[in-house]
Amino acid sequence: MKHILPLLLMAGSVCAQPPAKRPINPSDVARLQTISDPQVSPDGNWVAFVQSSVDVSKDKRNADLWMISWDGKESVQLTNSPDGESTPRWSPDGRYLSFTSSRNGASGSQLWLMDRRGGEGKKLTDLKGELEEYEWAPDGKRIALVIRDKDYSDSAKTKIRTPYVMDRYQFKQDIQGYLDRRAAHLFLYDVEKKTLDTLTKGIYDESSPVWSPDGKQLAFVSNRTADPDKNENTDIYVMAAQKGAAMRQLTTWAGRDGSPVWSPDGTQIAYTRSTAATNFIMYDQAVLAVVPVQGGEPRLLSLALDRPVRNPRWSVDGKAVQVLVDDDRRTYVGAYALADGKLSVVAGGDRAFSDLERHPKGYWATLMSEPQLPTEIYAVEGTTVRRLTNVQDEFVTPLALATVEGYTSRSKDGTQVSNLLFKPANTVAGQKLPAIFFIHGGPVGQDSYGFDLSRQILASGGYAVVGVNYRGSSGRGLEFCKAIYADWGNKEVADILGAVDQLVQKGVADPDRLGIGGWSYGGILTNYTIATDPRFKAAASGAGSSLQLTMYGIDQYVNQYENELGAPWKNLDKWLKLSYPFLKADKIKTPTMFMASEKDFNVPVAGSEQMYQALKSLGVPAQLIIYPNSFHGITTPSYQKDRFVRYLDWFDKYLKAPALQAQK
Repeated sequence: MKHILPLLLMAGSVCAQPPAKRPINPSDVARLQTISDPQVSPDGNWVAFVQSSVDVSKDKRNADLWMISWDGKESVQLTNSPDGESTPRWSPDGRYLSFTSSRNGASGSQLWLMDRRGGEGKKLTDLKGELEEYEWAPDGKRIALVIRDKDYSDSAKTKIRTPYVMDRYQFKQDIQGYLDRRAAHLFLYDVEKKTLDTLTKGIYDESSPVWSPDGKQLAFVSNRTADPDKNENTDIYVMAAQKGAAMRQLTTWAGRDGSPVWSPDGTQIAYTRSTAATNFIMYDQAVLAVVPVQGGEPRLLSLALDRPVRNPRWSVDGKAVQVLVDDDRRTYVGAYALADGKLSVVAGGDRAFSDLERHPKGYWATLMSEPQLPTEIYAVEGTTVRRLTNVQDEFVTPLALATVEGYTSRSKDGTQVSNLLFKPANTVAGQKLPAIFFIHGGPVGQDSYGFDLSRQILASGGYAVVGVNYRGSSGRGLEFCKAIYADWGNKEVADILGAVDQLVQKGVADPDRLGIGGWSYGGILTNYTIATDPRFKAAASGAGSSLQLTMYGIDQYVNQYENELGAPWKNLDKWLKLSYPFLKADKIKTPTMFMASEKDFNVPVAGSEQMYQALKSLGVPAQLIIYPNSFHGITTPSYQKDRFVRYLDWFDKYLKAPALQAQK
């Protein structure tokens, strides 16, 4: 017996070992939870939020409302309907939680009200138009609504839709489809009487309504130029919160003003404004501004920072404005002191913050993700960052995720570029890997230290995966962002190739097994790159285009085209120069898989079809994948999984060594 006991203990210890971690794979798309829209209760004890999960049987995501206690010890699911709920907002007294939903067969999205003490949500509104935004008044008796006029265009009694009739300069938009002239206006809803008063009328849209602390006024955003389709100018307006009140224009910048928030004493409004004052301001970055409610010159607090800021929020005492700052692969929480205009970093590091909501004690609720952890809710208390939710633990625990590190490269003209390198888990030091350069879209935006599902899944296939913050990206200053204006496929390609050269020189990437891919502008840059350099053995171009001349009038970017490139009939040479991947398709030797969404009005399917047809005509291996009934961003879970499976299969076919192929 004395020999049996140790054996039993040894067996028990073996059984107690945690299971070995496995690589992430495309099927994990269905396991990933998404968290959004955290809202702190008026008493500061709870944070309500939206949690979305995949319903595999229906092949769609379903969003429910949850709340987590401020100490992180208690989590409560508030809704569990198949229709989905979003936009949770606390009533000012904290007794109710409102939300939007089209549940129970409701006509469009309606406003619902849930007593936090328990019970089912009750439908509060029966709106005829489309509810886009809402905001509680400080007294809890009224709600400001943004409602888009009802669509009466299709009155056919059969299943045959009446023709679309359009007369706008910009007549199409991804997801929305063909655009009519229905406007979005401000309304005032009386919670007790259930009556609706119209605050604004006319041909212009209003958005982003926010109440003054005393509940007497509303600030909002509108473009009231002669033809809003032809520019991106928006301004902030203020009006009394009552029917028939006149509106007063507060800002006059010819660029973009938005995201207004009132100071606690109601005397100032903080907001973001564009750096440029031009018709077209894609290559730009938002600046934090503060203006007196009575009018006057704004203070541009973050102009000297030369980094984009967003999500402005006043401190409880009104002495500072908190913002999120995008800075070279990171997004941190910063605070601008009103007294001297100085910036302090509240919470930062190699991670990405993505939301910010004030706690009554001066703390902050925020969303944040890290390279190996998807988005969770955190409390920021002083400079201490404390995790509240643990929603992603079940997703992450069984996975052996890629490590993520930053590296810099230099392009042929000497420009320094910031990149992110994903290495498969347990990579042997000094091992050369097949590499995929997976290029971000935008182009304005940045690859950050936040969790990146796409690159994690690609890395799980045994690849070094790289994100390149090429010129045109944000987070490196305005001039870096503007560098590609009217000069697409030039400096960005040089930056991508510089990042490739650096990784090859470091002995990380195998020069004989290089791949490239991306979606949207990442797909466009994939086309530009393989038409420039033949070193890539495989490519996956998603939602891209190359014959840019043919995009005019079939996508949603007419304003950009005419302002950045000029009309095609006036600047044909410029358009043809930027169309070189198609016009010089005979230089492409890289086997390429093209992907597109059937109903994409952002980068229409024609862009991928043209390049596919060209390579097939030239005898270059090519494949075309079109996702039915999908828009620019693919949201159907099975299609998301399918795209990852096809990425890996395509790259494996051309980048894996014969010995590795034989083992498959």
